[in-house]
Amino acid sequence: MTFAQTRGTLKGKVVSSKNEPAANVSVGLEGTGFGSTTNDLGEFSFRAPAGTYKIIISYVGVETVQVPVTITAGAVTDVSEIKVNAKLSQLTEVNVIASRANKFTARVSTDAAKIPLAPLENAQSYTTVTGELLKEQQVFNVEDALRNAPGIQKMWDATGRAGDGGGYFTLRGFTTQTRVRNGIAGLVTSGIDAVNLEKIEVIKGPSATLFGSNVTSFGGLINRVTKKPYESFGLEIGHTVGNYDLNRTSIDLNTPLGANVAFRLNSSYNYEGSFQNYGKSRTFALAPSLAIKATDKLSFLLESEMFFSRTAAKPFFFFYDSPKAMGITNVSQLNINYKNAYSNDDVTSYSRSLNYFATANYKFSDKFTSQTVFSSSNSFSNGPSPYFYLITDATAATLAPGTPDLPGNNNYIFRNDQSTFNSKLNAIEIQENINGDFNTGSLRHRFVVGLDFQRQNSNQIFYGNAYGVVPINDPSFDYGSFNKLLVDKTNAANPISAATVYPYIYRTNTYSAYASDVINLTETLIASLGARVDRYENKGNYSYTGDQTTAPFNQTAFSPKLGLVYQPIKDQLSLFGNYQNGFVNPGVYNNSEGTPLVAKLQNANQIEGGVKLGLFNGKLNGTLSYYRIRLTNVLRADPNSPVFGQIQDGIQISKGFEAEIISNPIASINIVAGFAYNNSKFTAGSPDVQGLRPNTAGSPYLGNFYVSYRLPGSVIKGMGLGIGGNYASKNKVINSVSQGTFELPSYTVLNGNVFFDRAKYRFGLSANNFTNKHYYTGFTTINPQKLRQFVLSASYKL
Repeated sequence: MTFAQTRGTLKGKVVSSKNEPAANVSVGLEGTGFGSTTNDLGEFSFRAPAGTYKIIISYVGVETVQVPVTITAGAVTDVSEIKVNAKLSQLTEVNVIASRANKFTARVSTDAAKIPLAPLENAQSYTTVTGELLKEQQVFNVEDALRNAPGIQKMWDATGRAGDGGGYFTLRGFTTQTRVRNGIAGLVTSGIDAVNLEKIEVIKGPSATLFGSNVTSFGGLINRVTKKPYESFGLEIGHTVGNYDLNRTSIDLNTPLGANVAFRLNSSYNYEGSFQNYGKSRTFALAPSLAIKATDKLSFLLESEMFFSRTAAKPFFFFYDSPKAMGITNVSQLNINYKNAYSNDDVTSYSRSLNYFATANYKFSDKFTSQTVFSSSNSFSNGPSPYFYLITDATAATLAPGTPDLPGNNNYIFRNDQSTFNSKLNAIEIQENINGDFNTGSLRHRFVVGLDFQRQNSNQIFYGNAYGVVPINDPSFDYGSFNKLLVDKTNAANPISAATVYPYIYRTNTYSAYASDVINLTETLIASLGARVDRYENKGNYSYTGDQTTAPFNQTAFSPKLGLVYQPIKDQLSLFGNYQNGFVNPGVYNNSEGTPLVAKLQNANQIEGGVKLGLFNGKLNGTLSYYRIRLTNVLRADPNSPVFGQIQDGIQISKGFEAEIISNPIASINIVAGFAYNNSKFTAGSPDVQGLRPNTAGSPYLGNFYVSYRLPGSVIKGMGLGIGGNYASKNKVINSVSQGTFELPSYTVLNGNVFFDRAKYRFGLSANNFTNKHYYTGFTTINPQKLRQFVLSASYKL
């Protein structure tokens, strides 16, 4: 009773610059964890200890508002309307919270369910990596940012090839890439610069019902949420230096262009060498955006992303001879020189990604809105991409007669490249979403009904050359001789022709309709159901000379989705479960006799259940979940086919447990931590892999953590430090009866940083992989990763 008497009630309302109610945003008290979320009318109410505070509403792109308030024990304090100088679309997109105490949380997502939902209302697991976390860690690309998400592991760096979609990751036992931007297709060829990112969402499990099959995988998807224009002036200019010749300059400029128009430009130039003896990359990102409010009901957002890169390939080691034939099972048995790039850094490829987006939002009423989206994604690449085969000494003698034969020592590699020749992948998407939020009797409905059209036009041309057998680790050998002069000479001797290229020339259309409804059966019991119908049209595959190589075909898919959320403690604790579906159109394959057949749809069905936390006024957030995914109709090689035929009878089961905690135990400390276990194996299909873990599944055990400490303001205002790291268990990149098993070793990589962040300027110093750990990633490959790097950044803000 005494405790209750020391508290009072704070109530009020948050509105946008146009006096529109700001729903689903968070409000709290400076320096505390006390707060609440506004309702549909922008109203909030919560209890807090008696005392004098400040309500501070502050976020990137939103003018800071400070409202002093005194809470009286046993009384109600009404702060009336709090007006924020921002558009309603911004306030529903981001978390507007006082003091950003738990600054690494994001409380509302508009993309994960295509409906604005708080995490505790969503029956699906997803992780959000916030812009504040990226800034504090001095992370400049998506690949590095994802080290903060549990259950996802990098497999390959971005290849720079058109259509590849950036780096390769494994999630819940299946490979995935970063192909989604603000909920729709946004393909990128090279590594993805984070200069224009507000946050990254890792949406877990097969998600074809809302996102289709072209941009998702059976394990989930990675969604980039970008920065948007706002209605006041802002400027931040930054420069970064580091070892390995790192030099980076970035700008974030926002300016209003009249009463109802705002423009924003994010751009960066990045140059970096390599921890190896050769290797360099140059990238340029340009992301302008324009927001137009035509009327009180109609607004437009025009955006573009332009990424350009000229990079030397990072070394990829493949197995030409199987690990079993080589008599090896792990990296320590090889003679790879970790710091040798094995090719000169003038062997570079060029890639370009040009993405354009247009969004029209229309408000029919307070209960119904429309969003029409157009996107155009255009990727291009040209140039060589070296890779290396691991071979036995006996194979070396066969490939290069006269090479000394030293059986069993594995002293040679076979140098190759897979070049792209003016390769292009162009895609357009048109999507219409109607969102509603209304009641039927006592039931609240939040729904989306959508239509989607996607077209892909691929003209990807691959070709390869061999560059001889060389010793794998010989200090006297000139590895820089694999240079541009040699590549140009070899290409001239083997000109591009129909006989030397490997074309991926095709056109596809996909027509989709989907619907999803989130129903509040009671205040604490929420059900969701959704479905998608997908019509896929493949217009056929073509040769380099334009001849049709496979006939056109059509397929129709149906994808359902169900979910249930129960909150024993409203807005603080939820129990959730879901059934989700994903599918892929594999295309045409040759059967055992060599007859081309249209493959059946590959279908993945997931059952998931768990707990989501938002306890202690947002100081303890997290998700604990168990999932099981069953994938059917997996294609496999027929070992008895004389024409390299395939059989479609495989089944893969992937199940596991994931845990994520985002905590703010005291005002000065923030913690992000995660753990994931995945058990994946083939249960039917090829005897060669049945019962074994797929090489796409990565490490069974993954862990991540980051602890941030900000010194009290009375000591040095704005000073803080952080330390974090990642753990991955052994990774079987080759795993079959015929090939043997080859494991990459487990690793723990540690990172640290210190920062000084004030209103007008910011300084930061990071030490990435500060223990200088030698470690590898890959699937079917061995890819050495970056050693210790120090990064120093400075920025000026207006």
